[in-house]
Amino acid sequence: MSVARTERRPRGELTRILVVDDEADIRELIDLTLARMGLAAECVGSVAEARAALSAGSFQLCLTDMRLPDGEGLDIVRHIGEHHAQTPVAVITAFGSAENAVAALKAGAFDYLAKPVGLEQLRALVKSALRLPDGGSESVDPLQSLIGDSPSMQQVRAMIEKLARSQAPIYISGESGSGKELAARLIHTRSARSAGPFVPVNCGAIPENLMESEFFGYRKGAFTGADSDREGFFQAANGGTLFLDEVADLPLAMQVKLLRAIQEKRVRKVGCVAEEAVDVRIICATHRNLRDCVDKGSFRQDLYYRLNVIELRMPPLRERVEDIAPLVDSILRRLCGEAHPRLSAGALKALELYSFPGNVRELENILERATALSSSDGIEGEDLHLDPEEAADEAVGRGSETLDDYLNRLERQAILEALQKTEGNRTAAARLLGVTFRSMRYRLERLGID
Repeated sequence: MSVARTERRPRGELTRILVVDDEADIRELIDLTLARMGLAAECVGSVAEARAALSAGSFQLCLTDMRLPDGEGLDIVRHIGEHHAQTPVAVITAFGSAENAVAALKAGAFDYLAKPVGLEQLRALVKSALRLPDGGSESVDPLQSLIGDSPSMQQVRAMIEKLARSQAPIYISGESGSGKELAARLIHTRSARSAGPFVPVNCGAIPENLMESEFFGYRKGAFTGADSDREGFFQAANGGTLFLDEVADLPLAMQVKLLRAIQEKRVRKVGCVAEEAVDVRIICATHRNLRDCVDKGSFRQDLYYRLNVIELRMPPLRERVEDIAPLVDSILRRLCGEAHPRLSAGALKALELYSFPGNVRELENILERATALSSSDGIEGEDLHLDPEEAADEAVGRGSETLDDYLNRLERQAILEALQKTEGNRTAAARLLGVTFRSMRYRLERLGID
């Protein structure tokens, strides 16, 4: 089989984009669109030609079809991830091939386009990709707001760095108060969308009869009381990030509408006939187990797979006891300034033995109450007013967890510590833990460790 001829543009100083597609008409369409945007395209028709082009020069973006004569677009996605990590790559998928798009995003693709390629979506994708951060240093690193150097928090920070370079939908799991919205804001802040809006929505706080108008907006006269046009959450987040907190609380009827908006990247205001395009990245979160909700029938499976392309797990505070001391210091500085009261050794020990069902948010409340009620310059154990049953349960190691949760926590902690000691080498970590590599891989997948 013959491969397409490489079509080269003068290199000059223009931003260069590599286009990989074996259909000449699609290459020409993309080439002309990029040229009108003042960008230079280098078009090739195979995996081999793409690798040769990447070896010969640098590109600021790669657009690749999924199906090529000598391989798949995923081969290019992985090759760029391994050898040209600073180059974002987006894939072009056949219409309705959602599984291919999800596979590409999980492999490290920045975003995807569905055939037939819409020029408006193509231009929006290119503009978003070319605003990606270059990895340069900043005077203040926003990731430092995630306090703690425990292995689990180091993993969270590393994962946020990766996720910020993608457009993939993200599902943040974790208990209430564990910092899910903070993680979502950090992903947005570090991403190409940082100049756009971050719109947080508590899905559980919206009355069901108002959901459609709140999410998609409405037209004047659409219903009684609609005395003017109004934009919804999707329009407000256009060009930025829409954070759907407690997404498991959405009723099934709204889940159908949300799925269509995510797939089509278009929304229709209540009372309006025409749809409008929106460029929004979706990050969702819930304290409930979304997989269990699917099994029980309260959450659509197709929406679950669309939202849960990549999962970020926020660890509960009881899994990172070593982070309590720096968290206490940071919270007290914020509450009282540099001359804040000091925790006695007994008070700190009491906190370290406490199970924290409310996680970091509960720690903040405990310290705020203690500073208000303390009668001295320091904070003693009795000033914390901890629940004695919770503290006693945690003192024997389990707190309010089920036995399975407790054992999983210990296993997770042991694996993370082994991975840290072996600098991420899974084979060496398995050897250190005395298990086979196959068993190690199974445990990593079961516990959701990246």
